[in-house]
Amino acid sequence: MSDFDSVVERYLATWNETGPAARRTAIDELFAADVRYVDPIAAVDGRDALHGLIGAVHQQFPGFVFTAGGTMDAHHEQARFTWNLGAPGEEPPVIGFDVVELDADGRIQRVLGFIDRAPVA
Repeated sequence: MSDFDSVVERYLATWNETGPAARRTAIDELFAADVRYVDPIAAVDGRDALHGLIGAVHQQFPGFVFTAGGTMDAHHEQARFTWNLGAPGEEPPVIGFDVVELDADGRIQRVLGFIDRAPVA
């Protein structure tokens, strides 16, 4: 089993990275080249598309950060965890959970995201 605590910590840090070059480096280190990310709002394939998606989230939610929302559950090469998205120190308006699956090299190959709470537009 992989050290999923570290994987989830790095995953959230990647989503919080506002610098495009640093974010791209983090993506290249953590995610498989053929990563697939799917949630109710987006479905992207590959590191370039994931990089663009994370950048778009920063534009949509400026100043917001992702934080761990509770316990993580992992077995084999997959884990699920809850996350929060909001302004630091405030009640997060967005809560969700993701399931990540690692490839043979320990990189994230697939992410299945779910949104439990989000603001109504």
